[in-house]
Amino acid sequence: MLTELDYSAFWLTLKLAGFTTIILLILSPALAWWLARSKLFFRPVVEAFVALPLVLPPTVLGFYLLLSFSPNNIFGRFWLNFTGSTLAFSFSGLLIASVIYSLPFVVQPLQSAFVNFDKAHLEVAATMGFNARERFYKIVLPMTLPSFIIAGALGFAHTIGEFGVVLMIGGNIPGETQVLSIALFDHVETLQYKQAHMLSITLLVFSMTLLVLIYGVLQKRQRRLNNA
Repeated sequence: MLTELDYSAFWLTLKLAGFTTIILLILSPALAWWLARSKLFFRPVVEAFVALPLVLPPTVLGFYLLLSFSPNNIFGRFWLNFTGSTLAFSFSGLLIASVIYSLPFVVQPLQSAFVNFDKAHLEVAATMGFNARERFYKIVLPMTLPSFIIAGALGFAHTIGEFGVVLMIGGNIPGETQVLSIALFDHVETLQYKQAHMLSITLLVFSMTLLVLIYGVLQKRQRRLNNA
């Protein structure tokens, strides 16, 4: 049987993944659009920073974020003075770390969709008097909506499975920073294999279901393109 702390970790994980996904879907389109269209010489440097969480060990990223969140550093001191609380070992710290760690999983699908977007649609819209903002929201966004769905799903799923960054930034505080991956680790460490199995199965079923939905969207999109 799952314990009360397990259910608390479950809801905290959903809360963290939900807020992370919403923030990323707000911030990522502009960045992905710029990366897809910019020809500036430093664009590869920005792309490398965005993709860094894909190759950097989570504990390394978590360690440097932990240092940044410390009141001894500028950002951590500013946050403490502004909010009266520290970022380290708090939900706010977990949220900022999750946004950074899951950034490439949302930006890259959108960037790919924008790169492959037919510019002729934008040229036609421009001749009809649409400004840049209207062209994006009325032309680009509806036509790349499947990519937004995929990007959001990947960002959500990736946040659900976070471990290294979450452990470094949030530690293991029940009800505050203990997410499912940390709760699972706790059960294994204390030899509570029955609870560990139940949490593992929950995460496995969720991940498999989400992947099936993502690939289903991709398949429908491919069929639509083939019939066009």
